[in-house]
Amino acid sequence: MKSDVIKIKSDLAGRDEAMQMAEGVAKYNGFTGKNAMHIRLLTEELVSMVHGIMDDFTGDLWIETKNEKGGVLCRICLSAKRRADPTQEEQFLSVSSTGENENAKGILGKIREIFRLNAQYGNICFNAYTLSNPWYSMGASPVDYEMSQCWSLTNYRNNLSSDKSSNSEQWDELEKSIIAKLSDDVKVWLKSEETEVIVEKLIK
Repeated sequence: MKSDVIKIKSDLAGRDEAMQMAEGVAKYNGFTGKNAMHIRLLTEELVSMVHGIMDDFTGDLWIETKNEKGGVLCRICLSAKRRADPTQEEQFLSVSSTGENENAKGILGKIREIFRLNAQYGNICFNAYTLSNPWYSMGASPVDYEMSQCWSLTNYRNNLSSDKSSNSEQWDELEKSIIAKLSDDVKVWLKSEETEVIVEKLIK
């Protein structure tokens, strides 16, 4: 089952409709208590990610559900068409919605930056970013389909050293992140024409 598609903008227009949609999906599938709250919180995290992401940003948000062995797989999806806007090169800023040029912070901030760079600038600037940010390669895997590649939170987590002292900052980010705690996986699909973030959660 696929929900209605909600238009989300960088000024957070569409947020109320998105939260109503998440509550509707939970109700339709009979999710209550903690399960319903998790779908709402994950949707809220994904919506908050687009705040100030780029000028005049508009994306599509929806939820897909599918019966799986052991429960219902929920996929919260955010998609945006890629656009090229050379006049915005001077605004090549990090994830900070304040406009300050600082590194992406936190797991959600890192996901937000991947999404923004591919959606706004495409391969040239994006490739330069990935070369200078080795954390990206820890979660990335090349995909031939539609000339795309995918970054996965599961890959990233698995490739972190099991010795938390050697990656203390990265493990701290994971432990503090709502989206990392509540989701089973987060995938960022980087395609030639669009960028998509999918948050997966199996409701048992």
